[in-house]
Amino acid sequence: MQSAHVMAMAVQKLYPDAKVTIGPWIENGFYYDFDMEPLTDKDLKRIKKEMDRIIGKNLPLVREEVSRGEAHRRISALNEPYKLEILESIKDDPITIYHIGDEWWDLCAGPHVDSTGHINKKAVELESIAGAYWRGDERKPMLQRIYGTAWENEEQLKAYLHFKEEAKRRDHRRLGQDLDLFSIQDDAGGGLVFWHPKGAMVRHIIEDFWKKIHMKRGYDLLYTPHVAKADLWKISGHLDFYKENMYDQMSVEDELYQLRPMNCPYHILVYKSKLHSYRDFPIRVAELGTVYRYELSGSLHGLFRVRGFTQDDAHIFCLDDQIKDEIRGVLDLTEEILLQFGFEKYEVNLSTRPEKAVGDDDIWEKATSALEDALDDKGWTYQIDDGGGAFYGPKVDIKIEDALGRKWQCSTIQVDFNLPQRFDITYVDSNTEKRRPIMIHRAVLGSLERFFGILIEHYAGDFPLWLSPIQARVLPVTDAQVIDY
Repeated sequence: MQSAHVMAMAVQKLYPDAKVTIGPWIENGFYYDFDMEPLTDKDLKRIKKEMDRIIGKNLPLVREEVSRGEAHRRISALNEPYKLEILESIKDDPITIYHIGDEWWDLCAGPHVDSTGHINKKAVELESIAGAYWRGDERKPMLQRIYGTAWENEEQLKAYLHFKEEAKRRDHRRLGQDLDLFSIQDDAGGGLVFWHPKGAMVRHIIEDFWKKIHMKRGYDLLYTPHVAKADLWKISGHLDFYKENMYDQMSVEDELYQLRPMNCPYHILVYKSKLHSYRDFPIRVAELGTVYRYELSGSLHGLFRVRGFTQDDAHIFCLDDQIKDEIRGVLDLTEEILLQFGFEKYEVNLSTRPEKAVGDDDIWEKATSALEDALDDKGWTYQIDDGGGAFYGPKVDIKIEDALGRKWQCSTIQVDFNLPQRFDITYVDSNTEKRRPIMIHRAVLGSLERFFGILIEHYAGDFPLWLSPIQARVLPVTDAQVIDY
C-alpha cells in the first residue's frame, strides 16, 4: 500500500489537477484510479522517476486518527470530491489518515512501513494504464487507472516480470488469432465468440468426450430453448435478483420473452413434466446449454469474460439421504474430467450457510455434513469459507492450477433448497405422500469458452494429440531431399 501512496503522491506532484479516488493492493501489486487527463506510457516513466525521488527523500509515513468532521473539513479544503464519497462509505470512527512527510496524505487503514526509504525503488515497477469507470458504473466518469507492482528485492521483481512475459506469450487472445481458433467480431458485438474451424474441432472433441463420460455415469442429456417467457424468470427469482445481468425483454405475440441467463429453470420444467416416485431417484440431467448475460463492455476479456457462453451444466434431483453419495460421484467425475485435460492440482473451498438463507437448519446441517463427508472420503484437502455459501444452499468450489501456477475457478457443486420450493417440485414417497426433493447444481468445466481459453494458455497453444485440431500432415518429399537426408 505504501508504494501505491507514493505513486499517487507522485501523480499529484506532476499533475496538480488530478483527483485521487481509490488505490487498493491486488494480487502481485496495486493500482490507483485518478480523474485526470489521459496518460501514455511516456507519462509512466515520468511518474516512476518522481516516485524514486520521493523514496530517496526517506519521508516518514505517519498514521493519524481524526474525527469524521475533521476528515470532511480537510478533504473539502483539498477539493477532492471522490475522497468525500469514500469518506461517506466508511462506517467506522475515528477516520484513519496516512501522511507522507508534510507533503501529502490520503484516507487509509494501513499499516505501512515507517518511511518511504524502506521501499526498494529498484523492486517497484509501473506496469500499465487502463480506463476504469468510477465505482465500476458506466454512467459515471471514466478514470485513469495506473497498475504497479512492488517487491522486496530486484530478484523477485525479475521473476515476476519473467512470469508476465510468459503469460503474455501464452495469451489466448493472441494465440487464438495466430492459430485461427476463434474471433470476436466487432460487427456482431462485443463478448460474442465465433469458433473458427480449428477451434470448433477442439470444441467438438471436448463436447463429445463430455457427453460420453456423462452418459456412462448415469446422466441423461437435455437440449432446451435459449429463450422463455419472462414469467419463468419471475418464478425463478432472476428478475428480482439478477436483472442487471439479463438482456432486455422482447415482445412475441403480445407476450414478453427473455434470453436465458441460466439453465436451471429449464431442467426443473423437464422434471415437472411428469410425476415422480421416490424409486426414480437420483435423477441426473446434463446439458451443454448456451446462456446470455449482460456484461459491461469494459469488463469483457477474450474468452474469459463474454456475453454468450455455453455452460457444462447438470442438475441432480435426489433424496436427503442420497446427497453424500451424489456429491462424491460429482467429485469423482470432476477429477476424471480434469485429469484428462492435464489438470492435477486443485484448490478446494467449502462454503457454509450465510446469515441470510432459505431452508431449515436441519437440512442445511445435513447438506453441509454431506459435502464435508464426501470431500473427506475423497481425501481432498479443503478450506472452510464460513458463511460464504449461497442463500439457497452450501457449495464446493474447485480451482484448477495451470502450467504457470495460476488458479482458475471452474468446477462448482451447489446444494439448492430454494428453486425446488419456488417451482413447487415434488415426488411421492413410500407412504404416497408428497415430498420435496433436493436439487444439486454442478458444472465441471464452468463454460466451454472460458475453459478453452484456459486450455490455450495452459498448453501455450500446443494441445495434446487427442485435442489437437490437426493431428497429421502429409509432407511431399523429392528424391533430392531423401538423398540429402
